[in-house]
Amino acid sequence: MTANSQNVAAGRANSPHTSMFIRMLVRAAVLRRGRAASALFAMVVAAAVATAMLNLYIDVQAKLRREFRNYGANVILVGKEGASLPAGTLARVESTLAGRGVVAPFALVVARTTDGQAVVVAGTDFDRVKLLDRWWSVSSWPSARQQALIGVRAASVVSPKNGPFDLTFQGHTIHLTPTGTVQTGSAEDSRVYLALADFVAWSGVQPSTIEVAATGSPEEIAAIMRQLEQSIPSADVRPVRQIMEGEARVLGKTRATLLAAAALIILAAALCVLSTLMGWVFDRRRDFAIMKALGASDRLLNGFFAAEAAALGATGAVIGFVLGIGIAAWIGRVNFHAPVVPRMSVLPFVLAGSIVVTLLSAILPISLLRRVQPAVILRGE
Repeated sequence: MTANSQNVAAGRANSPHTSMFIRMLVRAAVLRRGRAASALFAMVVAAAVATAMLNLYIDVQAKLRREFRNYGANVILVGKEGASLPAGTLARVESTLAGRGVVAPFALVVARTTDGQAVVVAGTDFDRVKLLDRWWSVSSWPSARQQALIGVRAASVVSPKNGPFDLTFQGHTIHLTPTGTVQTGSAEDSRVYLALADFVAWSGVQPSTIEVAATGSPEEIAAIMRQLEQSIPSADVRPVRQIMEGEARVLGKTRATLLAAAALIILAAALCVLSTLMGWVFDRRRDFAIMKALGASDRLLNGFFAAEAAALGATGAVIGFVLGIGIAAWIGRVNFHAPVVPRMSVLPFVLAGSIVVTLLSAILPISLLRRVQPAVILRGE
């Protein structure tokens, strides 16, 4: 025998019986196409639903959080006992957020008009407020010094004819020109807003409030609040409960609804796969009996059956993932009028989940497989 022939023979002897194993899996599926197709269809449906639900949950969660940020601050820092916040507080807040939100400072005083009527005047950074409070209905934003943004209810008090007006605080008077009105249906409608630089130069009062629209999950926002409390001990850090609780409630209900729907469909798919695998065991009792009679161990047969189930789950997961991406995109376009971005990070979870479901469904059929007695089956009993 030549050296080349010896190498070929050695390679065949030492190579794993992978090809035979694969042929047996394919033959088992081909000979029982009906059962295999029904189980595969069930896993495709389950994987498609799971993919669609996970994609929708991740995408809708991100969209909902962005929408909630449009409703303004979810965290407020207030100077203790009404005192002004120390210089540099705004910079420390932004450093703590590290790009995870938007902030705006506010300073408040009660001033008097020329006829002695009291009005609340606020100093702020209009560029920051535009990002923080997008829900404000503003006709025109101030863009120059000594221009004012007037609440719709305050307009009749300070500038009934929409002309220039004066405000006085502690003997200091400022001449202002109205540029637009703001309407929110809340306290902002009764205030006059100035640029913070004009406000401080006129009143000498520094900001006492910083509003924060922090991004992230409720847990992440709570962590940001703890960091703010530690880094700024001179301020009371308070959540805006209407925003935070509303966000948590909406996200919680969305998550519960999507996960419950996915769980029910996956359970139905698992029952279908269980029924199919039970039928496989009964249909192939004679095949398994012959394999046992030829020396196959229970461990080998169990591994072969588990591999069939895992292959079924993996195939269904891949096909279902592709369909699920399409379903999620369709639901997003029809119901949310917005694109749903495909999340490839979902694939490993769908693949692992599908294999786990089929393997769990195979536990009972494998226990029946162990009871197969070659002598009884081959005698036809």
